[in-house]
Parts: sequence; structure tokens; C-alpha cells
Amino acid sequence: MLIGRVIGEVWATQKQPSHEGRKVLYVQPLALDGSDRGQPILALDAVDAGVSERVLVVTEGFSAMTAVDRPNSPIDMAVIGIIDTVELVKDA
Repeated sequence: MLIGRVIGEVWATQKQPSHEGRKVLYVQPLALDGSDRGQPILALDAVDAGVSERVLVVTEGFSAMTAVDRPNSPIDMAVIGIIDTVELVKDA
């Protein structure tokens, strides 16, 4: 899983039938300090996330397809949560 920020939506006039009714989001992965990490990715939306929201993305096929209730579908990544806050705690 990774933390990311939604930077856009992808519009497709044709989709795999299993993707119908779901948004495809353009997500920028983030480091724990909130800075950009790596290249943006595409993920199917399971939680109705919007642009600029921080999200939790699952990056493994089986977890992604079950998160969006589309078993046996060609899905690699899915947005499965909207993040309210991140708190880092150091061990004493």
C-alpha cells in the first residue's frame, strides 16, 4: 500500500466492462513527509475520492480487484481510503 494525492481524473470513452461505473484517478505517490515520491500512477476509485485529497492506494492486483468488488478483472491498483491525518510516532 502507499499514500498518495489525487492530482486528476482520467476520462475514457471506452473501458474494460469490469471498469464501468468506476472513476480512474491519477495519483501522485507521497513520502511520509508529504513530498512527491516517484511517478504518478492510475488507480480505480473505490471510495469516491476527489482531486487534492490524500488517499490510501492498494498496489497488488488481488487486493485491488476485491476492493472495488470486481473479482477476476484486470485491475492493478485501487484507491481504498481517504486519509484525514497522518501521525508519525517515534519509539522512546
